[in-house]
Amino acid sequence: MLECWLILRQIITKETLMPKTFLPLDSSLYDYMLEHGVREPVLARGLREETAKLEFSAMQISPDQAQVMAMLVKLANAKRIIEIGSFTGYSALIMAQALPQDGQLVCCDISKEWTDIGQSYWQQAGLAQKIDLRLAPALDTLQALKQQQQQFDLAFIDADKENYSAYYDICFELLKPGGLILVDNVFWGGWVVDLAQQDADTLAIRDLNQKIAQDPRVDICMLPIGDGLTLARKKHAS
Repeated sequence: MLECWLILRQIITKETLMPKTFLPLDSSLYDYMLEHGVREPVLARGLREETAKLEFSAMQISPDQAQVMAMLVKLANAKRIIEIGSFTGYSALIMAQALPQDGQLVCCDISKEWTDIGQSYWQQAGLAQKIDLRLAPALDTLQALKQQQQQFDLAFIDADKENYSAYYDICFELLKPGGLILVDNVFWGGWVVDLAQQDADTLAIRDLNQKIAQDPRVDICMLPIGDGLTLARKKHAS
């Protein structure tokens, strides 16, 4: 019996017990996930489909990522959210719907053209009173919020990549203990592991990924959803 166990231990290696990757999602499995794991509101789908017609539609988060973010808003019992980079307002609509009636979402963006699309859907969904859109450079808005000593439960970073590290630093200061920072595009289309890619955006994302990985002030989780989504939870002071 002992001999059989020793042989079995040789066969069952660490690699077989711990697969190195997640299950690849082909189109049929992805469609199955959307059908059985995502409840996308009708207005949200309409906004997503309208956004898909735009030249820069690839900046739009996917409905499955939106579902995860809405769940995180509820699990965190968030009442105040800061979003950096709103594009056409899809993620804002999803998160605002997940907020309680007295919740607030501050959206930072610089494009009136794109956010005008979102505002139309926010109003139709009855969410306009929850969303405070600030059309200005995000760093200026964040600094103003910091000076006002405002605090937030959750932050979503999805804007210009070169400023990602600065956004992370200020959002950390704005967060209450136990609050969440969500960082989008942390895989950057796979370029983060392609050392031939040395452009400013790729370098900025690599630097932030390393920075968060080594930040003892947060608990972290990097999810293989969309283009990669990092969760960083601000620890309570010991």
